[in-house]
Amino acid sequence: MAEKVIFILGGARSGKSLYAQQRAQKMGSHVLYIATARVQDDEMERRVAAHRAARPSGWQTLEASDHLYTSLQNLPTYYDAILLDCVTLLLGWSFATLSEDSGEEALTRSAEAVLDDLVKGIHTRPEPWILVSNEVGLGIVPDTLMGRVFRDVQGRANQKLAALADEVYFMAAGIPMKIK
Repeated sequence: MAEKVIFILGGARSGKSLYAQQRAQKMGSHVLYIATARVQDDEMERRVAAHRAARPSGWQTLEASDHLYTSLQNLPTYYDAILLDCVTLLLGWSFATLSEDSGEEALTRSAEAVLDDLVKGIHTRPEPWILVSNEVGLGIVPDTLMGRVFRDVQGRANQKLAALADEVYFMAAGIPMKIK
């Protein structure tokens, strides 16, 4: 099991990533950064570039795949911290090969399999973990089945990770509020 799990959640542009990076830097210089964004357009390319520029150059980056647990098992090194940014994108990619026609049950199973893979990874690696996630349940009800299922799955994932975590922070306007 991980030495410690810190879970940081909040809305878009709330300061989650910056706070997570600051926490990781305090743990040491040998950090594994698990990136979950996939570049699909110019705007996302700029976002990813900005995140890369903000990270210390010495950090190792692992591009999250559909098999995160296997990737983590193959890492021989011990890190001062493992930072995953972010759970929301990781879960979102589980929907990429599905459509609304797949149905609520298939969409839910797909995302839950990814979450289970992450939790297995956390239990397997001894390092402290910092997890970043979005709180997507504070807005309007999505108008599509896929959107509503994702909101529900993300909400349950956040609850599961918060229960697992030693510390939980909610970010608003760049200010971390410790809620656990």
